[in-house]
Amino acid sequence: MAQNTHLNTVYLPSSGCDPKALLVVLHGLGDSVDGYRFLPGIMKVPSLAYLLVNAPDPYFTGYSWYDIMGNSEPGILRSRALLADLFKKIENDGWNLNKVGLLGFSQGCLMSIDFALTYPKQIACVVGISGYVYGLEKYPENFSPAAKKQKILVTHGTDDPLLPLERTESQISQLIGMGIKVDWKVYEKDHTIDPREEVSDIRNFLVSRLL
Repeated sequence: MAQNTHLNTVYLPSSGCDPKALLVVLHGLGDSVDGYRFLPGIMKVPSLAYLLVNAPDPYFTGYSWYDIMGNSEPGILRSRALLADLFKKIENDGWNLNKVGLLGFSQGCLMSIDFALTYPKQIACVVGISGYVYGLEKYPENFSPAAKKQKILVTHGTDDPLLPLERTESQISQLIGMGIKVDWKVYEKDHTIDPREEVSDIRNFLVSRLL
């Protein structure tokens, strides 16, 4: 099978005049950019533009960032490299990285945290929702020079049937112990995005670091 050499994206302009910041959005397993077109409506940040990203591998009616049935590492490393290329393009398009954030759900959360810890440049902020951490045993040796400067929010649900809270909570605690700046928040929810308190906390986090 031929390897994808770039990521397909959809740009959603800000609802205000000129965008002041950009949020890159990574979906979860089997989803696509279409599953996140609702974000501008619930985030309600008029000066924020969005870049929705499709993962590289077809998976039923959507896409996947890496293989969940076998060895996930090759797919994660491939997707990490594709994201690095995407962020270089974002810079080449004129965006300053201190005005670019990254948000991911589930598989997208894993990729967002992985990117934050391995990309050599600091970005404005990272939000990881209902996911987990890849390659924890390789840290802190594999941290990039920017890893401890990244501002990261990770959220999870008490009733997540796919990714138990305790596992992710332990991983985040270990990262914090290694000097990574993580805001960790838990909500009464399952494997989803809570439109009430969680969205409000994410909005406040993004606004405080992007605008």
